Amino acid sequence: MSLADNKCVPCRGGVPPLESAKVQELLGQLEQGWEVNKDGHLERLYTFKNFADAMAYVNKVGTVAEDEGHHPDLYLAWGKCKVELWTHKINGLTESDFYMAAKADRALASNG
Repeated sequence: MSLADNKCVPCRGGVPPLESAKVQELLGQLEQGWEVNKDGHLERLYTFKNFADAMAYVNKVGTVAEDEGHHPDLYLAWGKCKVELWTHKINGLTESDFYMAAKADRALASNG
C-alpha cells in the first residue's frame, strides 16, 4: 500500500512529533524531491511550464487537502508551486504529513 492510500488523521495535540528515524524512514517512501527544511517541515518544489498549469495543480491539491482535512501551505508563482507540510498543533511532523505529501505527488501525476 502506498502512503497516498492512507487517510489523514486529525491531530488533537498532546502527541509528540515523529522521531528523526521515523521521519527518515517515511521520507524514503516519498517521491524524490521531498526534504525536511530548516524548520522541520516537509517541503517540495514542483515546476510547471506556465502559470496556468501551476494554478491547476494548486487547485487539485487544495481539493485533496479539503477532502483529507489536512492543509499544506501552498506557495504559487509562475511555473512553480512549493508545498510545505507540518502538523501545526504539535509544531512537528506526523504520519499524516507524509500521507498528504504522497497525495500531493499523486495529484501531480493526474495533473493535465
